[in-house]
Amino acid sequence: MSQKLSEKVALVTGGTSGIGLATAKRFVAEGAYVFITGRRQTELDTAVNEIGKNVTGIQSDVSKLADLDRLYATIKQEQGRLDIIFANAGGGELAPLGSITEEHFDKTFNTNVKGLLFTVQKALPLLPEGASIILNASTTSIKGTPSFSVYSATKAAVRSFARNWILDLKDRRIRVNVVSPGVTPTPAYNLLGLSEEQLKDFVESQANTIPLGRVGKPDEIAKAVVFLASDDSSFVNGIELFVDGGMAQI
Repeated sequence: MSQKLSEKVALVTGGTSGIGLATAKRFVAEGAYVFITGRRQTELDTAVNEIGKNVTGIQSDVSKLADLDRLYATIKQEQGRLDIIFANAGGGELAPLGSITEEHFDKTFNTNVKGLLFTVQKALPLLPEGASIILNASTTSIKGTPSFSVYSATKAAVRSFARNWILDLKDRRIRVNVVSPGVTPTPAYNLLGLSEEQLKDFVESQANTIPLGRVGKPDEIAKAVVFLASDDSSFVNGIELFVDGGMAQI
């Protein structure tokens, strides 16, 4: 069986759990060599062991530019190029208007916007003509969510990046697309500041609003990212692909 990413070199930021880990596994299964990043070495080592082959883990925080420089120096030394970037690292916490702090704003924007921007920009010297860049956004890029305005604003910025970067990179025929997951429970949900019972109630309440009647799974997002990374999407550029069971369409 042919592999969609045979002999490709890929980077997945935030690849230690959830959507990032699921995507790294899919990339390897489709024939790619994958670099994954994570902020914590223990979790990074666990993810590398779980993926099993054709993977290198590099401790890195995307909001720290020196970490990105070290990341790309390693990729250049080990593989010499980068065909695919899945700029996945990000996160958010609940904070309603009236309770938003400067620390909350800076933390969210530094990772989700600044970190993603420089993840892509610093990779440019390693990208060959025809490379594929996939940015991880969210249905919150177009939908309102209580207490989630800062996170949602970062994801709207991510979506906007793709529209502009396809023009900046058109001479190199580098494609930039956005995947926007809907409600997809991952370990990151535990960082929202909700109790276990509140989190369970939230997920169940969201499932009732999704036309397919359920929440998503990380591997379902990963399969969409593989599509955007591969030649199957060779004429797809600048889009926002919602993988959300129809939630963003109603």
